Amino acid sequence: MISLDDVSISFGTTTVLDGVSLSVPEGQFLALVGPNGAGKTTLLRTTNGLLTPDSGRVTVDGEDVAELSAKAVGRRVATVPQETSVAFEFDVEDVVAMGRTPHRSRFSPAGTADHEAVEAALERTDTTQFADRSIDSLSGGERQRVLLARALAQETPTLLLDEPTASLDINHQVRTLSLARELADEGKTVIAAIHDLELAARFCDSIALLAGGDIVADGPPEEVLTAERLETAFDVRTAVATNPVTGTRAVTPLSDVPPGDRRVHVLGGGERAARIIGRLVDAGIAVTVGILPEGDAALATARSVASDVVTAPPFESVPDGRAESASNLVGAADVTVLAAPVDGANARVARTADPMLALPGTDPPEHARTVDERDLLTAVRNPPESLSSRTRR
Repeated sequence: MISLDDVSISFGTTTVLDGVSLSVPEGQFLALVGPNGAGKTTLLRTTNGLLTPDSGRVTVDGEDVAELSAKAVGRRVATVPQETSVAFEFDVEDVVAMGRTPHRSRFSPAGTADHEAVEAALERTDTTQFADRSIDSLSGGERQRVLLARALAQETPTLLLDEPTASLDINHQVRTLSLARELADEGKTVIAAIHDLELAARFCDSIALLAGGDIVADGPPEEVLTAERLETAFDVRTAVATNPVTGTRAVTPLSDVPPGDRRVHVLGGGERAARIIGRLVDAGIAVTVGILPEGDAALATARSVASDVVTAPPFESVPDGRAESASNLVGAADVTVLAAPVDGANARVARTADPMLALPGTDPPEHARTVDERDLLTAVRNPPESLSSRTRR
């Protein structure tokens, strides 16, 4: 439905888009993510014909946007801008009715189809109650929803959204992106510049990560939102995990504290282990992890921030070589943290881990010291003596 082929745009001596190519099929919901100044808004404004590329070509449904009239583009592409101000003090219903402009001649009165489209758009965006109010009397978030209604009244096959949740409360953030998801499921092609990476991962089919005027990665959220790519694009370390409720990517920015000399090995998996791994790394502690079965809730976080991770196939015996690798990491650590109950090969590794800190409910070996999660960082920085040291004394 939408195709950008080697598109470049510069403002003065600043190149904003540098040879960008992107294809968005019909019925797909694509998120544009990236740091400020990466070119997300410029890409949207190029797609709807407001900007003409210095080079390259933009097509919508096979038509070159640069060769279409403004009204013809308006029948193909509707846009919800980031800026919510309106030049004049119109009533909300009149603002929404402006979406019908591409479908009418300048002096023709609104017909039945126009009125029905406006009413449906107001209802779908939960703005019917504002219909008779002045647009200037609304909050920024309410105006954002009215502009979305205007775009829906336009009845185009494609919809462009520039930071559609920026002015909205949590409730309407979810409602707006849920609506965009519904529209894509109904066949509309949707591209949205989204600041919140987790919302993008939750609602969108695919993500295009922009940085430095180019697309760093383009594909399903789980493939694009990796710690390495996000650090490249945003210049910040991140812990990437799986949201336990939605099952989609969860991204947590970490501090820029470099890893220090202290080294901790984490045994056990699950959501608590993922949280512990992230907290330790955020505190500047080098972390190793394992043995984790493939598919464990902690594995995405471990792979994104740990210096070494030992994995094994799920529901199978752990190969001797993997158990030996985990034992070696335990031996090289200053302290081992038992974050969840373990059995099998992990239990055998745990018995050799000394010194060990164990979180409540983990059924630790006798030599471990149990510590509450909120006190873990302090305990890691001041670990108990090893059993061998206590025996020698």
